[in-house]
Amino acid sequence: MIIDVFNHFMPKPYLDRLAHLIPDHVAIKAFPRLATLVDVEARLRLLDQFDGVQQILSLANPPLELVGPPDMTPELARIANDALADICRKYPQAFPTFIAALPMNNMDATLAEIDRAILELGARGVQVFTNVTGKPLSLPEFRPLFRRMSELDLPIWVHPMRGPDFPDYVSEKHSENEIWFSFGWPYETTACMTRLIYSGLFDELPNLKIISHHMGGMIPYFSAKIKLGFRQIFFGAPDLNPVAEENGLKKPPIEYFQMLYADTALGGEEAPTRCGHAFFGTSRCLFATDAPFDSEQGRGLIAGTIRGVRSLGLSSDETDRIFAGNAHDLLRL
Repeated sequence: MIIDVFNHFMPKPYLDRLAHLIPDHVAIKAFPRLATLVDVEARLRLLDQFDGVQQILSLANPPLELVGPPDMTPELARIANDALADICRKYPQAFPTFIAALPMNNMDATLAEIDRAILELGARGVQVFTNVTGKPLSLPEFRPLFRRMSELDLPIWVHPMRGPDFPDYVSEKHSENEIWFSFGWPYETTACMTRLIYSGLFDELPNLKIISHHMGGMIPYFSAKIKLGFRQIFFGAPDLNPVAEENGLKKPPIEYFQMLYADTALGGEEAPTRCGHAFFGTSRCLFATDAPFDSEQGRGLIAGTIRGVRSLGLSSDETDRIFAGNAHDLLRL
């Protein structure tokens, strides 16, 4: 069995609502070109090509808070989560559960939707984005979300959000050459995780479970930068990071980064998959594809990511943990 924990879908009731609200958005103009993104039957036909693959469904971007104001997003969350839950009820062998979408610009509604989606609809976690209309998740106003998910003992999936309006240079107004996507998203994930860690989140909630998309962004590949801060060079010591100390962290920063979970959504590339696995370890790696966002309607991402995990040359037990065992335990399936 293989459980794909991070892939995306746009249920028709939700897509129809978006078409009314943001008719010129890429989600309306381009997303329907991927039939497997918007059509359940097309998605099922895709999965039929891969023996034993199941998918945990999550809503595709944009984040709800970029679609409407705080009095509108709770309705959007309900439409999306009801539709995802309905798909899972109809096709449990393909989609054993889903990840709930949240109206993050309305924290009271977010907490209510967490309980409704998980306790009533059967979601096994929630999806948030790396910022909420430009605000970092580390702000105190978002702490109730993390506390509630820690109480429920279910994971938070964190997806990067950064658009062309994030310029590459301060002298410009827009990102060029899709840098916002190719390199901005890994940076965005890394910045989000770092801000959460330095805010003391894991000291406050040591059992919190966060799944960082795309194998943690830049984290595995720059572990030396995590271990040695700029001010540490001049005012610290090998075991003394002044910034970590000023923020009251109880452990070396690198140990908090290793508390994260990371998914394998790297397009099947062997070298980065190997590097990510070396940093996070088998117990913290979860199989994910990011399907269906490729030019083959998701087929390339699924096939490539399966090959990428198998290329690690792990024991059958370790491979099975990444493919399904870790997700089964983490989501309590």
